[in-house]
Amino acid sequence: MDAETVDDPRPIEPLPGLDELAAAIVSLRSTDELKRFLRDLCTLPELEALTHRWQTVRLLEEGVPYLEIAGRVPTSTATVTRVAQWLRHGTGGYRIALERARRKK
Repeated sequence: MDAETVDDPRPIEPLPGLDELAAAIVSLRSTDELKRFLRDLCTLPELEALTHRWQTVRLLEEGVPYLEIAGRVPTSTATVTRVAQWLRHGTGGYRIALERARRKK
């Protein structure tokens, strides 16, 4: 699948301020700038939850079983299941990021 197109994506729900947040993120020029922005934007538990979700996505893509992911990340199996649902039936954002990460390697 092309990273720019997603098969039958779900619409992104309108959320006041989301466009401005997305523009701020896109304006950042390096990984360091993005990490600094995320650290200022999020509490440590929020940032940890985001990193756990991304780790979960990567492991799901590798075909790692849910229980093993829950132990390795660490996260709950409920979170693994939820992330898997969004990976399969979400708006396509995970797929785009996975494809771009794959291309970078």
